[in-house]
Amino acid sequence: MTNHGIVELDLHGMNVAQAKTAVDARLKRCGKEVYRLRLIHGFHGGSAIRDMVRKEYRNRKGVLRIEIGLNEGETDLVLRELF
Repeated sequence: MTNHGIVELDLHGMNVAQAKTAVDARLKRCGKEVYRLRLIHGFHGGSAIRDMVRKEYRNRKGVLRIEIGLNEGETDLVLRELF
């Protein structure tokens, strides 16, 4: 789903390897209009995907930073500043 420069990717039902593959593929397809990739991984069913996302993409080329909002089940990869 895209919402004004924010793309959401739902990782529910995936294992860690599948989630990493999905995130990598989506990152490659992000155009200049996308400034944030919101990963929806949940938090009630375990933390393996959340932990992988926050570790793997923390220093990834093309990702400025990771932001964790009020929703524990989401992690945002900030790709560029909005302004």
